[in-house]
Amino acid sequence: MKHTFVTLFLLFLVLFSNAQSNYFKWSYGFGAGANYSKTDVVKGNWGHTISGNIDYNFTPFITGGLEGQYGMVQGGDIYTDPNNRQFVNKYTGINANVKFMLGEFTNYNKTNFLYKIRGLYAGIGIGAINNNITDIVRIKPSFAYDAGYGPFPGEDKSVNLWVPINLGINFYMNDGWGYVRYVININAQSNFTFGEGLDGYNDPETRFKNYDPDTYNVYSIGFKYYFGNIKVYRKTL
Repeated sequence: MKHTFVTLFLLFLVLFSNAQSNYFKWSYGFGAGANYSKTDVVKGNWGHTISGNIDYNFTPFITGGLEGQYGMVQGGDIYTDPNNRQFVNKYTGINANVKFMLGEFTNYNKTNFLYKIRGLYAGIGIGAINNNITDIVRIKPSFAYDAGYGPFPGEDKSVNLWVPINLGINFYMNDGWGYVRYVININAQSNFTFGEGLDGYNDPETRFKNYDPDTYNVYSIGFKYYFGNIKVYRKTL
């Protein structure tokens, strides 16, 4: 009877340890990568983005946070674009966002594969993007067939509503005490802007097709550091 009790007690400890873990309430991080635009010019182009973020961890796998971005978005080409248009936007932006990770919805301890991809996530946010057009073609150049046409309407400085959609994965690393403290992050982000500020062109639809929001996609790699008070995460298996 005594051996049975000890066996059951040890089994309970194992099950309990699988059902709970400790995690830090906060994290901050930064990332950098390339972006590609899709706007009112015929073809997009590559630019760059750097970002910083701070997140509150509701659980180890659900976060809410703030992200700030700075970067350069560009598109078009004065020589190859059919309308001889091009732009460069050195933008800044801030958004509030939430992310939901696979580990919240699966028993990731069942298989090694699920354990490794428990940081796979999707998320959405809302914020504002501050557009600063530093280079743009407003008047068609002298070599264009309709040289001197213009000006193309639009603003060089504007603020638009910004909706980022994230898909990515976190790879976790423990500190010397066995807590998850560091994260390497790979992220793909589609950014929808509502308004005509991202490329600086605001043309009438009678002349240019202009039905979709201006967007840019960011492909980045980042690093996160967890800090703050430690909470206990209990999960029903």
